[in-house]
Amino acid sequence: MTTRIDTRFAELKSQGRAAFVTYVMAGDPDITTSLNIVKALPKAGADVIELGIPFTDPMADGPSIQAAGLRALKAGMTLKKTLDLVRDFRKDDNVTPLVLMGYYNPIYIYGVDKFLADAKSAGVDGLIIVDLPPEEDNELCIPALKAGLNFIRLATPTTDDKRLPAVLANTSGFVYYVSIAGITGAAAADANVVGEAVARIKRHTKLPICVGFGIRTPEAARAIAEKADGSVVGTALVDALKNSLDAEGRVTAKTVNAVAELTAALAQGVKGAQQAAE
Repeated sequence: MTTRIDTRFAELKSQGRAAFVTYVMAGDPDITTSLNIVKALPKAGADVIELGIPFTDPMADGPSIQAAGLRALKAGMTLKKTLDLVRDFRKDDNVTPLVLMGYYNPIYIYGVDKFLADAKSAGVDGLIIVDLPPEEDNELCIPALKAGLNFIRLATPTTDDKRLPAVLANTSGFVYYVSIAGITGAAAADANVVGEAVARIKRHTKLPICVGFGIRTPEAARAIAEKADGSVVGTALVDALKNSLDAEGRVTAKTVNAVAELTAALAQGVKGAQQAAE
């Protein structure tokens, strides 16, 4: 079965360019603004959207994304409301791939079968669940694939050739390569090191490989896009949102534009990689 993710990467491959993947936290800084931001992303140049599921204990996330999750929780965001947000987004956009990214706990509490049925009907295309290793594939990964959702796995600098086949076994959509060991937003990605890692992973899979963590500028997004099938930016967008809020952490007239403008600049960076290759 072909998902929107598969379709989008096939389109981009035919155009000879990498994907620009954006990450924002669902419900940050409030539910209405969050929907407006998600709607603005494709228009600004996002090819794929990752939507964070707010959670109280996000162990892979740095301070910026942790704070975004707390803002969203404070605004009343839940997993159910995250799915409602996706449903609202789909009223106007039936083509942009949308991936939910988060932790297993909220899904487990929601109920796996109910969650997968609701996510599929809402218009979710894939899942990135960072705390479920391949050894736990029967928990969510296999049921998700059966439900027609891509299950996107993370590979890291410490994922060696022995471990890679297990990581890739039931992965679909794309592989998310974490460019640095550590939490989100911590350090800058080195394009040359990333290039070697992408080449190594490509020996094991035909799936597109998108690189995230440590990409904050159009120049960095472009450098990574020259080495991989996609650049993922999250922390920089979350920071742009945060910096647009008022002293009480509330939305201002600048908020949606702040995220959209940075998205547009980063998208130009990624698209510049194609021109460089031509």
